[in-house]
Amino acid sequence: MATDSTVEFPCALSLDIPFPDARLASVALQALRVDKELSHLVRRDLSVATPEGSTDPTVLRVQYQAATNRMLRVAVNSFLESIALVLEVQQELDVDALQSRQGSAGSG
Repeated sequence: MATDSTVEFPCALSLDIPFPDARLASVALQALRVDKELSHLVRRDLSVATPEGSTDPTVLRVQYQAATNRMLRVAVNSFLESIALVLEVQQELDVDALQSRQGSAGSG
């Protein structure tokens, strides 16, 4: 039997975005959760998850529900732009990521 949520929000999409470590996944979660969905026709749930075979929560899990396919597409497109910015900032400004990149550049 369909729940009220699936009747009101029949369109759904889940994304799992892997990160190199749990700290970066947590930072991304904190940065993205402050932006609320602008439409009441879209629901988004953000969390970090532990991939199978691991002990650290290194995956950012995003679950969307929307009233229409169009609303889902618009919301997910906006989220993908936001996650791209978060990843770019982490790559360019995160001290640990910079040190890791410099260490691997010198070893090649």
